[in-house]
Amino acid sequence: MHHITRSLNPYPHMVEELNFPKEGDNGTINGQGSVWWDWFTSHTLNYSRPHLVEFIDSKDIVVSNLTFLNAPAFNIHPVYCSNVHVQNISVYAPPESPYIVPDSSDTICIKNCSISTGYDAIALESGWDEYGIAYGRPTTSIHIKQIHLQASSGSALAFGSEMSGGISDVLVEHLYLSNSFHGVEFRTTKGRGGYIKEILISDIEMKNVHTAFGATGESGCHPDEDFDPNALPILNQITLKNMIGANITVAGNFTGIQESPFTYICVSNISLSIVACSSTYWVCSNVMGFSQFVFPEPCSDLDSSLSNSSSSACFSLLSSYGQAAA
Repeated sequence: MHHITRSLNPYPHMVEELNFPKEGDNGTINGQGSVWWDWFTSHTLNYSRPHLVEFIDSKDIVVSNLTFLNAPAFNIHPVYCSNVHVQNISVYAPPESPYIVPDSSDTICIKNCSISTGYDAIALESGWDEYGIAYGRPTTSIHIKQIHLQASSGSALAFGSEMSGGISDVLVEHLYLSNSFHGVEFRTTKGRGGYIKEILISDIEMKNVHTAFGATGESGCHPDEDFDPNALPILNQITLKNMIGANITVAGNFTGIQESPFTYICVSNISLSIVACSSTYWVCSNVMGFSQFVFPEPCSDLDSSLSNSSSSACFSLLSSYGQAAA
């Protein structure tokens, strides 16, 4: 029987020293999800689709050395969990299936994985509108590294749009993103509340990506009519640095919220090769930030809105994010 390795390690900071199975010892979990997707797309499914692997209110979890195929819905979905390590896994998922979706969880490390899916490959979430605000459990202390991501119709790496409990303290490094609609995308909307902040993403290579970076304040629907339209989300302290990209159509699209602009968006040492037919490099509105050594040159909103002292702080204050999960 194929299984998930679950560790009850009393020393979570030493979890990377455990003796994991050697690469090549992989088992395979096949969700045989095609029938669920057929029902879903034909609107004949009157209930929700099952997740392939879901942990709820759990801690000290290791998912290692496995191959996941054909999930009916999310592939790995930790909810209200703590100390989750996902490593050395391979994924091949249906066109609309998100893969790893940590939701309202903390201290998560995802590393050394290859994920090929249709919709979001990795998405960080933390609750939906008034329910996420009331429960108030953030997704925090996240480290994602050494991952190959592909998301043909979604985002290789997504934040939100369900982020009402807050998302913060995230370190992402050494990723290869290919054949995706979005490379990195931040999503929210009015009525969400919550925040996405203290995010550092560095050392990324992209190839064949339509929009390299995106942030939108008009994403997603509401679960019911009880949401508060005045609950404005915050997007703040986002650093993107040390990145290269080839065959990119749009460098960045940052569309914030007028009543709550996106602030401290810092981009540095980025070089993107834009496809010849593209006439739009950057799109910006209701966003403030700073940039240095970025090609093609970003919009003025990301160039002149911070003073020299603020721009220095923009990059330096993020040096320790996500380290607790490493």
